[in-house]
Amino acid sequence: MLELKNLSCGYTDQFFVKDISFTVGENQVVGIIGPNGSGKTTLLRAITKVLPLECGEIEFNKKNISQMSYKQLAQNIAVVSNDIELNFNITVHDFVALGRIPHQGNFQFFESSQDQNIIDQALELTEMTGFAQRPLAQLSAGERQMAIIAKALAQKPKLLLLDEPIVHLDISHQVYIMNLLRRLNKQHDLSVIIVLHELNFAAEYCDQLILMNKGMVDMIGKPEKVLNKQTIEAVYKTEVMVSRNPVSDKPHVFVISAKE
Repeated sequence: MLELKNLSCGYTDQFFVKDISFTVGENQVVGIIGPNGSGKTTLLRAITKVLPLECGEIEFNKKNISQMSYKQLAQNIAVVSNDIELNFNITVHDFVALGRIPHQGNFQFFESSQDQNIIDQALELTEMTGFAQRPLAQLSAGERQMAIIAKALAQKPKLLLLDEPIVHLDISHQVYIMNLLRRLNKQHDLSVIIVLHELNFAAEYCDQLILMNKGMVDMIGKPEKVLNKQTIEAVYKTEVMVSRNPVSDKPHVFVISAKE
């Protein structure tokens, strides 16, 4: 579905990601992990054409995204960002309805019945139907994140990009969001690329991990391959122990506190 070929991009005289190549297959959940400043968010901005490429190319369904308009891109790829500026006075329904804009005509000012059905489905999938008429200002942080995901789902994307969607949330909302993404992936054929700092969530929910370090890909593979003691300690400069989750048998990373 998505292929990056020898991609390099970044910010003038500042940070660059270099020589990035990987593929994302249909119906995959791919996690991008790595230390702060390793290039994870920069990579997502390149995929959505927010950042121009210095070299390389990105193909979505065999088509170079440079040949796709922003509207075409938004009809296929939706983004959940952790730094989105929100109008807290807007209702959840009207906020989610913004996700239909890429599919509307130039002079369409109201949602069609099809649009409304899709909005209702997005609210239902995220269990936000009961919050539809509430302003965003009246929601908790976890509820607002669900509204942001519902807006992305209203775009009816084939690929969903999420930039640290569970940061700052309590464990119940973290688990709910990750379970939702896995359910959307399995039941609605939605491919997912998710930037995560939480290594154990990455291990539990992702089919494949891309480990970034200093603007480059350090390793790509299944969680069992990437999340090993030697690699984590080398990249994160932190002492850890890696074992197995006794229920799922997925890797589990334990931090080791400094000796006094």
